Amino acid sequence: MPFKANADRRHHIPKQRQRVTNWAEYDASLRARGSLTVWFTAEAIDGWRAEARTGRGGQAKYSDLAIATALTLRAVFRLALRQTEGLIGSVLQLLGLDLAVPDHSTLSRRAETLAVPQPKAGREPVHLLVDSTGLRLCGPGEWLIEKHGTKRRRAWKMLHLATDTDTGQIVASVLAGREADDGSQVGPLLERVDGSVASFTGDGAYDRDDVYAEVAARYPDAAMVVPPRASAVPSEAARSAPTQRDSHLRCIVERGRMGWQRASGYNWRALVEADVSRWKRVIGDGLRSQTDRRQATEVAIAAKVLNHMLELGRPEYVRIA
Repeated sequence: MPFKANADRRHHIPKQRQRVTNWAEYDASLRARGSLTVWFTAEAIDGWRAEARTGRGGQAKYSDLAIATALTLRAVFRLALRQTEGLIGSVLQLLGLDLAVPDHSTLSRRAETLAVPQPKAGREPVHLLVDSTGLRLCGPGEWLIEKHGTKRRRAWKMLHLATDTDTGQIVASVLAGREADDGSQVGPLLERVDGSVASFTGDGAYDRDDVYAEVAARYPDAAMVVPPRASAVPSEAARSAPTQRDSHLRCIVERGRMGWQRASGYNWRALVEADVSRWKRVIGDGLRSQTDRRQATEVAIAAKVLNHMLELGRPEYVRIA
């Protein structure tokens, strides 16, 4: 039942919710989030150039590591491709490294096929929190306004995120068109989760039969923590074989919606909302790439950047009685 997963979760409280015992280290970890330290390891220098191809076709000059490094700096500093090229050149010059700088056209072309490793959950099975937000498509809007007093029709895409309750890190992300609703992206999100799922928590937009069926087909023992709609009614088999949704409805009748949220663990969904907020504040609310595959690479790199920042800024916690 959905409440069993919540009880199990109390035995490993996420690090964010435990009490800080060393405020000096915590303060230092917060300052570390704003520090800028750039270095190249010997392995990175050796792996900057692409390995020679043995088959037919053109020879790549830069390795995936070099392209990923440049695109990561682009995401962190919200740069255009030409400005990214200039930043990489400046960093290499300051470090005294004799390495070639990928030009902006190479970065754009290689972003189309760059493979970004999928993030991993802190432990298995993972308690999954999902949410979505809109990202606008950046383009010539400002220039058109200045030049012609008009702009192109506003467009955006929907970013769907899945967060690990234990770590607060993004473990899966999907970019879809604005016409795609939240429920339709549950399958693609689950496909990107590395490992088994113990619970699935989302807002009322996921209160759909196909969402319950999608999760149950992949993880039959997973708890579903989704608030039923205000007009929801129990199923026909609610007395003899109640579903998880029937259990939620019964709990809401007995305790009210606020009581159900506390009992079911629905309030943990604030962690994925924090990830959405962090995305907007650090990465921005727009997509700089123009094609679907480049946008997918941009989103994957942004998720990796945010996870790494969260890990660097995480202090050491000790649970106390």
